[in-house]
Amino acid sequence: MASNLQSDSELKDLPLVDLRLYNQSGFERGRSGWYILIWWFVQAIAFPLSIHNMDGFRCQILRIFGAKIGQGVKIRPTARFTYPWKVSIGDYSWIGDDVVIYSLDQIAIGSHCVISQKSYLCTGSHDLNDIAFSLKTAPISVENGAWIATDCFIAPGVKIGANAVIGARSSVFSDIPSQQVAWGSPCRPQYQREIN
Repeated sequence: MASNLQSDSELKDLPLVDLRLYNQSGFERGRSGWYILIWWFVQAIAFPLSIHNMDGFRCQILRIFGAKIGQGVKIRPTARFTYPWKVSIGDYSWIGDDVVIYSLDQIAIGSHCVISQKSYLCTGSHDLNDIAFSLKTAPISVENGAWIATDCFIAPGVKIGANAVIGARSSVFSDIPSQQVAWGSPCRPQYQREIN
């Protein structure tokens, strides 16, 4: 009887995935491998070596690599973009220090948006019910006037409505309606934003 219990326990400890089966050959990065390596090299050198107020320089580099960047956009030197050709940022938006734009899928940020320091916009995840742990992606949309405060996580497929505010250190796994002030993990609307 004891050996049967031990066998059941050992079965529960076996992995439910086999990462040897992982295959992302169906994932479309949007550019060739050499182009991506050039982008990562340019970003790794040009961004951190540019001084704090050289936003125009960083925006121009992103445009050269296919990002759609509006006028007056501010991007800090420590911000990171995985695939800039999958990113659009509207006029006068700000991207803070240590923000990660993990753009395996499209990320659209509207005009007059603030993405505060250390926030992570993540368009990629994995199928937890698949033995091969297959990659899943979905776009993220941050509409005009929204503010994502410091150290927030925005999950794949999420839409942040216009003029919404996401409180610091929130984890957003579902859409947040326009003009809502929301916070928490998981993030939930708390009250309506009013501008005086």
